[in-house]
Amino acid sequence: MSVDVRAAQPATPDSLIEQCLSGDQVAWEAIVRQNWRKVFNVAYKFVGKHEEAEDLTQDIFLKIFKALATFDRRANFQTWIVSISRNLCIDHYRSVRKERQTIAREVDTGDLQPASRDRTPYAAAEHQDLRETLRQALQTLPLTLRTAVVLRDLQELSYQEIADRLQLPEGTVKSRINRGRLELARQLKRLQDKQAAPGRRRGATARPRSRRSGAHE
Repeated sequence: MSVDVRAAQPATPDSLIEQCLSGDQVAWEAIVRQNWRKVFNVAYKFVGKHEEAEDLTQDIFLKIFKALATFDRRANFQTWIVSISRNLCIDHYRSVRKERQTIAREVDTGDLQPASRDRTPYAAAEHQDLRETLRQALQTLPLTLRTAVVLRDLQELSYQEIADRLQLPEGTVKSRINRGRLELARQLKRLQDKQAAPGRRRGATARPRSRRSGAHE
């Protein structure tokens, strides 16, 4: 009976840490499960967007996992987790602020298509319109996604180089690039449809006037 009672008792943070440091994946999953909402709430207060908060939460737990062996067992485990979360969120905020200051210099949409000396004035104007549309579409992306797309598709850095620069796991980098490309495609289509709409409206209103003039004749 005493064995059953002990088995029914929830694992303490100390026991989970000990098991995790011994390579027990289930123990680590229990730590993540028990603290996910708390860490996510801290991240969300800093970034204000669900997807960015999820990415940041994953980064925080990676940091916690790497620092687990340094945790002082005399301290409160959840307080330690919140402290790491806040510190990493502050670092993230500073990084985002720095990226926001430099992103204009790094983004050169002209790199997407080499300039041609033989381009006609009409083609040059069309290319300029495309660059402006692309610039507008890029600006609608969350900074984390925009930075990933710019580094990969404009600056042509490797996944590992981007991961090193942003201090993120390579899997997170790939996820941001994929999501950024999808969102960029949606925004480009929205802007192009918006630009084409006035022409369609003018054409639609011109035909009824033509029919009315024909009736008077």
